[in-house]
Amino acid sequence: MHKFKGPASTKVLSFTLLAMFSSAMLGCGRTQAAAPPAPPEVRVAPVLQQDVPVYSEWVTTLDGYVNAQVRPQVSGYITKQNYKEGSLVRKGEVLFEIDPRPFQAALDRAKGDLAQAQAQLGKSNLDVERDTPLAEARAIAKSQLDNEIQAKLGAEALIESDKAAVEQAELNLEWTKVTSLVDGIAGIAQIQIGNLVGPNSILTSVSQLEPIKAYFPISEREYVLVQENSHAIPSKHAIGFFGNSLELILTDGSAYAQKGKILLADRQVDPNTGTIRIVAAFPNPGNILRPGQYGRVRVETGLKKGALLTPQSAVVQSQGSYQVAVVGSDRKVSMRAVKPGQTVGTMWVIDEGLKPGEQVVVDGLQRVKEGSFVMPKPAKLSGEGN
Repeated sequence: MHKFKGPASTKVLSFTLLAMFSSAMLGCGRTQAAAPPAPPEVRVAPVLQQDVPVYSEWVTTLDGYVNAQVRPQVSGYITKQNYKEGSLVRKGEVLFEIDPRPFQAALDRAKGDLAQAQAQLGKSNLDVERDTPLAEARAIAKSQLDNEIQAKLGAEALIESDKAAVEQAELNLEWTKVTSLVDGIAGIAQIQIGNLVGPNSILTSVSQLEPIKAYFPISEREYVLVQENSHAIPSKHAIGFFGNSLELILTDGSAYAQKGKILLADRQVDPNTGTIRIVAAFPNPGNILRPGQYGRVRVETGLKKGALLTPQSAVVQSQGSYQVAVVGSDRKVSMRAVKPGQTVGTMWVIDEGLKPGEQVVVDGLQRVKEGSFVMPKPAKLSGEGN
């Protein structure tokens, strides 16, 4: 039987128990820290393979279908402006009026000259009718009758000339009312009431905007490629994508609601720029589009067979390079460099770096890295292509 040795033995026993308790707690903590974290959950989508249309885009400038400069055909002082600037005007509508009084006087004078010539012709007719039997009876000299006949012919010619003068004076008087030659939007007046104008003066311009034209240049190389690769609707035109509808992208990035069509291609390539100009037309109800606007036209120019598509959200761009996170059958992530092409709806055509059917991360990219393991879940996508 052991003897009780006092306080010193008690201290040794307490220290031993404390050490054993600390070791147990430390072992327990090591066991908890060693448990690996659960892999993050991510959404994945398969790489699709399908035929997709190939689109090309060019910068375009809009212009009126018809742009008519309004010029007076007679000289005079502007007395009235009958239209509201920027408003829709109709063909034949009077836009400006020139002081008509000098032209009315000229018309009255021309009519007087015509009446005088007609009176002279009447006298000549009477002279010829009276003297013809007298000349046949040799009661008067034949030369007198000949002179009277010539005077009659001269009077007839003078009447024709005076009739022409009357018609010209009537036209000049009519032209004092300057009208629009087309239906369209009238621009700001370039003159003011009281200005002296003439045939070289531009009073305003009227543009027909329904439909509206779009001009865009394509390079000679693009023209050749389009001709070779186009599967457009056959047409009598020489350029391949005639017949395909055009989309207009406005400067704010939005797509114009109306689809356009190509009207014609210029007859030659511009030797200074190496481009050929294409002319298209877009419906413009309400005259929303205006001449001088810029935008981009987008048109289908070919078909890419067996293209690989992935959602745009799967592609990460960093310093000019593009990457996607590919999840293997072992749920391990591989960061893959890719070369993207054109976009098709919400999808991106991948030219290099992926294979059909591979699973790519579309949601949760911030939680993955090279070699990490994930818990993949299928993503619900819409609008995967056009």
